[in-house]
Amino acid sequence: MTTENRAGGAPAPAGAAASSAFRQPKAVWAVAFACVISFMGIGLVDPILPSLAGKLQASPSQVELLFTSYLVVTAVAMLVTGWVSSRIGAKHTLIAGLVLIVVFSATAGMSGGIGQIIGFRAGWGLGNALFIATSLAVIVGSASGGFAGAIVLYETALGVGIACGPLLGGLLGNVSWRGPFFGVSVLMLIALVATMILVEPTPRPEHRSSISEPIKALRHRNLSLTSVTGLLYNWGFFTILGYAPFLMDLSPLRLGAVFCGWGVLVAIFAIFGAPWLKARFGTARTLYGNMALMAVVSLVIGVFPDNRTAVIVATITSGIFIGNNNTLVTTAVMSIAPVPRPVASATYGFVRFIGGGLAPYAAGKLVEHYNAHVPFIIGAVTVAAAGVVLSTVHRALDAADQEQAHAGHSAQRADAEATA
Repeated sequence: MTTENRAGGAPAPAGAAASSAFRQPKAVWAVAFACVISFMGIGLVDPILPSLAGKLQASPSQVELLFTSYLVVTAVAMLVTGWVSSRIGAKHTLIAGLVLIVVFSATAGMSGGIGQIIGFRAGWGLGNALFIATSLAVIVGSASGGFAGAIVLYETALGVGIACGPLLGGLLGNVSWRGPFFGVSVLMLIALVATMILVEPTPRPEHRSSISEPIKALRHRNLSLTSVTGLLYNWGFFTILGYAPFLMDLSPLRLGAVFCGWGVLVAIFAIFGAPWLKARFGTARTLYGNMALMAVVSLVIGVFPDNRTAVIVATITSGIFIGNNNTLVTTAVMSIAPVPRPVASATYGFVRFIGGGLAPYAAGKLVEHYNAHVPFIIGAVTVAAAGVVLSTVHRALDAADQEQAHAGHSAQRADAEATA
């Protein structure tokens, strides 16, 4: 697939994607801001996990269900996002998702027990799915700077949100465990108003998607294998994100600072590191190296779970590899999947978030039944396995890199003409 603007034309130079990504219409910035707040919800609860366990008399595995309910519902709901969007339009789908996040984040803050919070986080995940899948399609469709620039902008929003989420969670969680939930509700309300005002009404697509399309898309080898890569990699990623806070024995504020540092590295390498490494080494080779190093980081935590300094340094360092992987795997999925981008996004989101949702809960159970070494060693194995699975689509990744570097349409993209 070429890196072209919406009107067609020559692809952007290899180094131009990051710079052009930030010259955007107001509507794109409104959606990007909402993305930042949405992605804050992923790491928002990190700094308050230990305090939630103590104040609500819950076990670590019960607290980890805050991740599981949120991400598994997000994953399953990804299957219906295209069906909904094709019937009510992208803008209305964005608004519906934002409304659900505002309501369920506020009700989570008003909850009286861990079970209620888990349930409301599930509703939050439904809104998150409607928003995330549609926002990526809107940004790709409306952003200047072409496809690569749109992906950089989207991953920038992800990185900033992931960086700010733990910091906000730590600051508000230091006052009360309810604070982070109310904080997201207020910020999402602002994003909702901005989306309603700045995003132009979008027409309903001529083609109505079926609910089965994302599942049927898994028949395509490149998409299914890249999605499995995402699942395995996210297992290791969310094992660290979800359970490492319990090993650090820090206050919410200090935990927020640790994961803010982690998130800053995610953002920097998603925006600048990934494009540079891709231009120098190619997508496949960069991802092999990243996954190998990410496996080493998880293994360090698994070997030294009682060494707080080692856990903190390894956790922060993992942000480098997560930032690179997030950008490059998302770009790879959109480049080599022979289906429309909204379908590819929904399929990939469904598969990878299953891994992200189950990993933290599994980590809690493994620690309860064995010890703190086991989940992180398993995480290292799954990330290494992700690299092995990715190697089976090496040729497709190399071909996509070559097509992005030269003018012309990709033979892989079923919707190339419709989205150009």
